[in-house]
Amino acid sequence: MHDLQARHNVRITGGGDTTLLFVHGLGCDQTMWRFVAPAFERRARVVCMDLVGFGRSRHADWTPGCYDGLDGHAHDVAAVARAYGGGRCIVVGHSVSAMIGLLADLQAPEAFLAHAMVAPSPCYLNEPGYPGGFDRAVLDETLAVLAADSRAWTQAMLPMLLSNAPDHPNTDELFASFCRAHPQALLQLARATFLSDLRPLLPQLAKPVLVVQSDDDLVAPFKVGLHMAATLRDCTLRVIANQGHCPHLTSPGACTAALSTFLDSLDVERELLSML
Repeated sequence: MHDLQARHNVRITGGGDTTLLFVHGLGCDQTMWRFVAPAFERRARVVCMDLVGFGRSRHADWTPGCYDGLDGHAHDVAAVARAYGGGRCIVVGHSVSAMIGLLADLQAPEAFLAHAMVAPSPCYLNEPGYPGGFDRAVLDETLAVLAADSRAWTQAMLPMLLSNAPDHPNTDELFASFCRAHPQALLQLARATFLSDLRPLLPQLAKPVLVVQSDDDLVAPFKVGLHMAATLRDCTLRVIANQGHCPHLTSPGACTAALSTFLDSLDVERELLSML
């Protein structure tokens, strides 16, 4: 377990018989949850991790063969959930890590109790009848820029991520987190993120799911949230007033409230089941 903790820079606070496992999005690290995660330390064990190649994870463990898709990261999330979740683990995943959490559940369903997905998307491509947000030519161009100059790509993406405001107070911090990422890990996860289509897997997830959807998000448009709510088997959709793709940074109070209400509903369900 010590090796797993060092590999993913696992940090544990709080306590309780339920674990909240916070997993960051593309290019970020666990510090992005600092406005939300501490609010739950009195009611749950709070576990924060960095995906391999990001943040203060052990970058030497990143290899292209293991992480050429999302399954390698899903395996890691499942391992952390098994080690620290006690069978009552709720994954709180931002953006692509919401889908990584879904894949982890399909790999190890016994390790997870539920999912909270913040600004998720199962497919970023515009398809007939499905407005994912991006045309394939735009994504190809975006990935080409990332491959050539990750700093330029990051600077171009930041306005979309943070309320379309280049002078947002979190801009410098988010830029620094992208710059800390292993360059090849960032590029490979970006390719897997933007070119995957996980829509067929949504009905396979049997656990309760909270989807926190911003009402103005260019990366994961509003209709993507509606699609997920209609496709997941047990989904609660919470739409919050927020511009951008990082509501846990730009509207942390609304995210915290949505997650707290979701946890309350799970507690009520647990109490009802115990009475049967």
